[in-house]
Amino acid sequence: MTGEPTEPRTERLFRGTGEHYPDDVALPEPPPWRRPRPDGTARAERPYLIGPEQVEVVNAALRLRRPLLVTGNPGTGKSSLAYAVADELGLGPVLVWPVNTRSTLTDALYRYDAIGRLRGEAPAPGADHEPNASAGVGSYVRLGPLGTALATRHEGRPRLLLIDELDKSDVDLPNDLLHVLEEGEFTIPELARLPESPDGVAVFTEGSQERVTVHRGTVRCADFPFVVITSNGEREFPPAFLRRCVRLELPDPGRQQLQDIVRAHFAEAGPDVLAEHWPKVCELIESFVVRRDLGGLATDQLLHAVHLLRQGVQPDARHLREAVLRELRDGGGR
Repeated sequence: MTGEPTEPRTERLFRGTGEHYPDDVALPEPPPWRRPRPDGTARAERPYLIGPEQVEVVNAALRLRRPLLVTGNPGTGKSSLAYAVADELGLGPVLVWPVNTRSTLTDALYRYDAIGRLRGEAPAPGADHEPNASAGVGSYVRLGPLGTALATRHEGRPRLLLIDELDKSDVDLPNDLLHVLEEGEFTIPELARLPESPDGVAVFTEGSQERVTVHRGTVRCADFPFVVITSNGEREFPPAFLRRCVRLELPDPGRQQLQDIVRAHFAEAGPDVLAEHWPKVCELIESFVVRRDLGGLATDQLLHAVHLLRQGVQPDARHLREAVLRELRDGGGR
């Protein structure tokens, strides 16, 4: 192709006619929060704004080193809170345990590849082929997110574990968690019954090739991790479980907070990036608040609408409103 690239189109990108998009025209930039970090990780840093009262509750849980049980409507930022705390306090990559109806405590603690060991398959990538049997078993053990949170630290600080949507779990799972969260330790039976080794057994951790040493089959934390548990309020938890948590209810953000959230999310594009669109943005926020209170909308949906508006798309057109700003309680997702 010759000549200088033209500006990205603000009209339709995909036309549905078979007409090819010009090779010398870049697609529009995605929203700032949908761009990967420079280090290649998928989740980009996003500004996180909550009220001072909610900040104090988070700090109370941090000081007490008790699990923080975060509830609120979908889209209020329950999961994002964990990433914001980890970023500000330098707690390292967030360990995530997404819970569903089939989740068990063992899933979160460790996984043992018994079949692979019986078949004589190669151990996990990066494993050393140790000469003694006890050490070799460790190559087939990988700690889960909760097990890794207990066994590791990040530069001398506790790890942060996000237990996402615990209310979707089997009814017994919250009670199963009590002992581990209270005592900060658990036993791996496959390692506990091995002949004792003075050097312990090295096992892999969640999401990396880092290894930690387990002695006598017991993983014991040197520092309690900070655990953030989210719930959409689909059911109640047992009193014994609630007693061990610090509870935080995230309210739906009001109009002024929504304006602050919108500004913060687009701040990296420049202080005036929304200036020409601001009256329309305020109209979107007003409409969003009304529709949210009637049928449930998530703040992410408002941000999506503002990004489309910034790129010359009218998100309040009926067909786009149904796609982007559809109420969550009307089959639009969780």
